[in-house]
Amino acid sequence: MKRKTGVLFGRLMRNIMRSPDTIITVAITPIMMMLLFVYVFGGAIETGTDNYVNYLLPGILLMAIATGVGYTSLRLFTDVQSGLMARFITMPIKRSSVLWAHVLTSLVSNALTVIVVFLVALLIGFRTSANLLDWFSVAGILGLFTLALTWLSVIPGLTAKSMEGATAYSYPLVFLPFISSAFVPTETMPKVVRVFAENQPVTSIVNSIRALLYEGSIDNNLWIAFAWCVGIMAVSYFFASKLFKRQLV
Repeated sequence: MKRKTGVLFGRLMRNIMRSPDTIITVAITPIMMMLLFVYVFGGAIETGTDNYVNYLLPGILLMAIATGVGYTSLRLFTDVQSGLMARFITMPIKRSSVLWAHVLTSLVSNALTVIVVFLVALLIGFRTSANLLDWFSVAGILGLFTLALTWLSVIPGLTAKSMEGATAYSYPLVFLPFISSAFVPTETMPKVVRVFAENQPVTSIVNSIRALLYEGSIDNNLWIAFAWCVGIMAVSYFFASKLFKRQLV
């Protein structure tokens, strides 16, 4: 299975590398949002930090990943509609390899996008006191978040009837950080909005990353973030697998 998955993964990565503008396009919106908030709105937003880009970056990274997983749906949708998926299924390979190749491609391509966003953040003043263990923890959280959203993206990729339908689900995910602690402290929000913001997955993930990068208090946020990511991934994997098996009948 590993060898077959590797071959299929290589096919998808070659397509991306032949058109690197995909990664650049995914990174553009989060980077533009980061520049907008840092240089236009940052001076008017009170977060209790000396450097607003430090406060902002975790949410921007999640936006970049949410944008990137939309391409996973699109690639999967293209394979299904072109008949390529049906051909793979008839070949002597483990059928789950087809899905895992798309998932691994999403993981690697989104990691490249995150690196691009990090580099831009460094250029505009991002600084961190994180040690190596903290960085590994941040990478782990971002990886789990990517896997969770990627398995979620498999569902519309398999069921959508149009290209627009395959990618439309990612739009709410991209804007979910706006109703969280990603851009402003939740304490400044109206009560109803605050209740939602403090109990949705992005807030705990953002708070965990922020604490790891800047020596903050992680409290229970790390475990809540882990639970959200694993829960979303498990549920999405279950339904994605069911839909995929239904296509094989």
